[in-house]
Amino acid sequence: MRNPKKGKAKPGKAKAKPSKKKEEEMELDEEPETATAKVWRPGIDEVAEDEELEYDPTAYDCLHRFQVDWPCLSFDILKDDLGGPRSTFPHTVYLACGTQAATARQNYVAFLRLASLGQGRHGKKAAPVDSDDEESDDEDSDEDGDSDMGEEGAPEMKGAPGEAPATFHFRMVAMNCGVNRIRSMPQQPGVVAVWGDNAQVKLIDGSKLLAELAAETEPTAANAKGKGGTNKAKPQDLKPLASHTHSSEGYALDWSAVRPGRLASGDCRHKIHVWEPAEGGRWAVGGAHTGHEGSVEDIQWSPTEDTVFASCGVDRSVRIWDTRERGRPMLTAAGAHDSDVNVISWNRGVTYMLASGADDGCIRIWDLRTFASGGGAGEGAGAAAASPAHVAQFLYHRSHVTSVEWCPYEGSMLASAAADNQLAVWDLALERDPEEEAALAPEGNAAAPEDLPAQLLFLHAGQNDLKELHWHSQIPGLIVSTAGDGFNLFKASNM
Repeated sequence: MRNPKKGKAKPGKAKAKPSKKKEEEMELDEEPETATAKVWRPGIDEVAEDEELEYDPTAYDCLHRFQVDWPCLSFDILKDDLGGPRSTFPHTVYLACGTQAATARQNYVAFLRLASLGQGRHGKKAAPVDSDDEESDDEDSDEDGDSDMGEEGAPEMKGAPGEAPATFHFRMVAMNCGVNRIRSMPQQPGVVAVWGDNAQVKLIDGSKLLAELAAETEPTAANAKGKGGTNKAKPQDLKPLASHTHSSEGYALDWSAVRPGRLASGDCRHKIHVWEPAEGGRWAVGGAHTGHEGSVEDIQWSPTEDTVFASCGVDRSVRIWDTRERGRPMLTAAGAHDSDVNVISWNRGVTYMLASGADDGCIRIWDLRTFASGGGAGEGAGAAAASPAHVAQFLYHRSHVTSVEWCPYEGSMLASAAADNQLAVWDLALERDPEEEAALAPEGNAAAPEDLPAQLLFLHAGQNDLKELHWHSQIPGLIVSTAGDGFNLFKASNM
């Protein structure tokens, strides 16, 4: 769904296929009345048995779907050497992801290169799809770029007529545990931190694997055997650069964008550890930062200060820390939400703004300048009694928020994903304009419900069990998301 205030595409809507009898009756009638299209709202509006949902391909500049052979709870987009900002199709994207396999030994970390990603049938000149076309499903699959990485590697992703097919390249590193979260070091993208469900955080250097992917001309499946008979389509053993065992498993993990090699990891027993790069390519893990009263769910480093990071947790708080003082946080919003705070994101364009998402589906925007100081145990606890007021709040999601991230190119935009299987893009600068909506109506735009938030810029659906999303920092507007049924890579035409 695309907000008509910033675009002209039709949002997704339910269409009923008329029966043969109804078609005969329609032929006897005069010209049928034309009704204004309406926005279909997931979780609110029902779909009848004889209806099916269709989306308008002009709402996207591109849309690709792909998957590895196990679900991935987490991934990261790797910064590449192709420059940016870049907007000309076809695109090339590098990713790192970690699996949640049926058994521990089947897990791996995958480094991916998706090349020649075209527009397919999407864009302003997209041809309409005939829902009665028996071959439409197959065409959608091909043109959307569906791909599946099995044991022997991935096939080529087919493109639209006139476009070269997209290609799928990968290398796998064996893991002995499920991957809860994975993050790439901004200054050295090949180095990734992996939070495992065995309570260990490992640092893996996949720089050589990325170099192989960049040089590979054929899809990995078509050229699986490397020099010396090495099978590129099989997981390989790679000794970690460093590792640390927490007292329990966790999910909170982030690299500093200011200080190369500085990492923070938080676990389910309310402890946060800061990793410092040391001589000889090693890392020293410091003592625990304590202050949270429950599981630490997410961590974000300040985009401008090398010693400052934020955290959130099931104690419903958001806290700001300084690495030079472990005993208590500097700033605290004790009652940031009415339920567990799952995720946070620090705005890199407006550095005093922070976004948070909670278990009740609520997203809140914070001005860090309003946070109370202190909030640690003992005498400092009283300073956190009064939580600061949030700048903005979105109550659209109907289940727990699983991911939130500010747009790296536009300080007023952010995206969120939730367990209601919806990915929403928000623009805080938007306001409802009835006159503009009325002017766009004749062009086929749907009428926006009054209860639809004016700041909702775009709505992406179609994935089940959404887990995480990221904006591409070098391709403006491009978003990648992961779910229980695979990945989506898309760019909305109004961004």
